[in-house]
Amino acid sequence: MNVHPYDSLTPDRVIDAVESAGYLSDARLLALNSYENRVYQVGIEGAEPLIAKFYRPGRWTEAQILEEHRFSLDLQDAEISVVAPMVDGEGRSLHQYGDFHFALFPRRGGYPPELDNLDNLLVLGRTLGRIHALGRSDTFSHRTRLSVDAMLSQARSLLLEHFIPLELKPAYESLTADLLDAVTAVYSEVSPQDQIRVHGDCHVGNILWRDETAHFVDLDDCCTAPAVQDLWMFLNGERHERQLQLSELIEGYSEFCEFDPRQLRWIEALRTLRLTNYAAWLARRWEDPAFPRSFTWFNTGRYWAEHILELREQLAALQEEPLTLL
Repeated sequence: MNVHPYDSLTPDRVIDAVESAGYLSDARLLALNSYENRVYQVGIEGAEPLIAKFYRPGRWTEAQILEEHRFSLDLQDAEISVVAPMVDGEGRSLHQYGDFHFALFPRRGGYPPELDNLDNLLVLGRTLGRIHALGRSDTFSHRTRLSVDAMLSQARSLLLEHFIPLELKPAYESLTADLLDAVTAVYSEVSPQDQIRVHGDCHVGNILWRDETAHFVDLDDCCTAPAVQDLWMFLNGERHERQLQLSELIEGYSEFCEFDPRQLRWIEALRTLRLTNYAAWLARRWEDPAFPRSFTWFNTGRYWAEHILELREQLAALQEEPLTLL
């Protein structure tokens, strides 16, 4: 039987880890919905509960995690609404307990923003404009750079070798070869000057909406990428709806940061990369018992057939005219 690293992260060890950072727990513990890492709300004697995030062993180096923290803390220092890790009296934001790196965060309430509310999109655009204005001011030295090779080429190879059912392999192999050609052609337009420090995983699940403010959480996937990587996931629906949503986002964004409309050509390429990378992420994590329990629909014949259909639709989307700024 395979033993997974998180098997050793028992409730007692979670509490011991938090107390090793200088807090006294009241032993109340609530596991939060998180799969890539393990995240808990931990009760603290005489104080508000804290959020403890235990990083997946082997995914990030210590230098990469610290660079994520520095970016979050710089944003917080600039009074941009992100939930950054707490820093102890010795200036440390990252702690270690046994084999685990972990960080502590203040608990924040909120709910996902409603994207059909154009006023919300305007606020999101303003906040992202401020994030990117600071993101442009420096570069990452250790965090990853968004790439076609990692998110499509390597993902494709992994899935073909170990996961795609035999009867679907010819269709998947041919289709993803066409997607790789199309995405590579589009993404070849992206220059180093087009890429900045971004949140990297900007969807409504990583935003806490409270008091008409968007509080961004979970910079675990922050990376170097085009600015539009943090914008396109807020666009959904029919073309005219996405066009209107884009207009509101960019109106708010442009108050704080210039947006290059060339980047609109890259949206469908970025969407393709997310689709292929998401399937490969689930595949890579399938030995973690939390994943089969929570993603019961993955790795079935039906899932792969629907995934191929979704990729066919994406290949067609890559041929369409990009959105434009009104």
